[in-house]
Amino acid sequence: MDKAGAALKLTELFGEYDAVGVIHSIVVELSKYIIIILFAIYTWHCFTVFMGKNEERKDVIYKRQNKIMFGIHFICSLVLFLNSLDWTVIAFYLAQLALLIFVNKAYLYVYRNASKLVLNNMLMLLMIGFVMIGRISQGYMVRQMIFAGIICVLGLFIPLLIEKAAYFDQFGKVYAVLGILLLALVFVIGVERNGSRNWIKIGSFAMQPSEFVKILYVFFIAAFFSKSTSIKNVVKVGMIAAVHVLILVAEKDLGAALIYFITFLAILYVASGRAAYLFLGLGAGSAAAVGAYYLFTHVQKRVIAWRDPWSTIDTAGYQVAQALFAIGTGGWFGMGLGEGLPTKIPVAESDFIFAAISEELGAFFAICLILVEISCFILFINIALRMTRRFYKLTALGLAVEYIFQVFLTIGGVIKFIPSTGVTLPLVSYGGSSVLSTVILFCIIQGLYILNCREVEEVERQPKRQQRR
Repeated sequence: MDKAGAALKLTELFGEYDAVGVIHSIVVELSKYIIIILFAIYTWHCFTVFMGKNEERKDVIYKRQNKIMFGIHFICSLVLFLNSLDWTVIAFYLAQLALLIFVNKAYLYVYRNASKLVLNNMLMLLMIGFVMIGRISQGYMVRQMIFAGIICVLGLFIPLLIEKAAYFDQFGKVYAVLGILLLALVFVIGVERNGSRNWIKIGSFAMQPSEFVKILYVFFIAAFFSKSTSIKNVVKVGMIAAVHVLILVAEKDLGAALIYFITFLAILYVASGRAAYLFLGLGAGSAAAVGAYYLFTHVQKRVIAWRDPWSTIDTAGYQVAQALFAIGTGGWFGMGLGEGLPTKIPVAESDFIFAAISEELGAFFAICLILVEISCFILFINIALRMTRRFYKLTALGLAVEYIFQVFLTIGGVIKFIPSTGVTLPLVSYGGSSVLSTVILFCIIQGLYILNCREVEEVERQPKRQQRR
């Protein structure tokens, strides 16, 4: 139902249109400020919760974050309902609420030592994604909810698997071979989308293998470098990693290829401690980027759109120009949920969802979103630093780099800081493969955190055992 129809229906229900219109405008206007304030408080707690060692204070903050998340979710759903008077909005809200509550309670019930901030951030990002995707297309939102629900339930078992299985570092060759085979599968049964042949479609189901292989890829590199960083091993691992990257380049999935490449460099640098590897890799990557520009026409179009979208606004620059218009129109406080024109931005539900968020919820909200993403990265790095086993330390680091670099590529492409690379904003953008792989990533990090807590508890109990003897 469009806004005119909604207004007419409101008139039939409540009387004079002018009074209803005023009330509706007040609700929409007030809601955006309340949402921004609540999200700013949530974001503030992400960085201040670890000040001090009072566990009761931390629990209070985590519960407050939950209340804020549910509050923002309720307000956004109420505004969307008032905009359309579509009762399916209420039904979807209740379904999303049930999913969020279930995941929050289930993970904390099953895992006593689970990181509540990692869990809160995962649910907050999922919730924002549900709201914005539903604002753009209810069909996309339903599919996103289904994928998120399935993987959140299955993800319950991932921390348990990590905690119980102690031999993940023994399968480096398996991770490498399996990853290469899955990436190469697109050459057999793959389909092309947006200039890249990086999708597998079986019936009505489509997926991006690169989203799942990036986790195996980190496991493979961490497994090899946890044992040795000799020149021989570095060359061997580098060649296998290059095969992964070259397959992605052949698929024209250059965004994923860039994420894989940077992840390899980061793990190599941390594992070896040699800056020479980092500078050599960055030099080789820069040369490869220049080569990609001359080899692929769609890369040339993206670079032209990045340099001057206004000169090609009718063709290559249209998407970037519309994103910049949306961000500029939204200003600091946004136009209000449902008041913008996000559907004018091509693929606003996935690659350019940050522009849609900025238009309707404002720059302040968008900045808080970036800070929450950074908070996740800091948490992942902190967990990596705490791990005692080298394999798990490098795994957490690699997943953290993959996550934050994907965030950088997505937002950087939207705001014209870098050329668009066609990658999604983790947990927020629409995409079954993306949400599945990102929830798996969060669950692996959660499993590593729980494993570290168990190791700390065992160390603390050790002196007591010795005293009894």
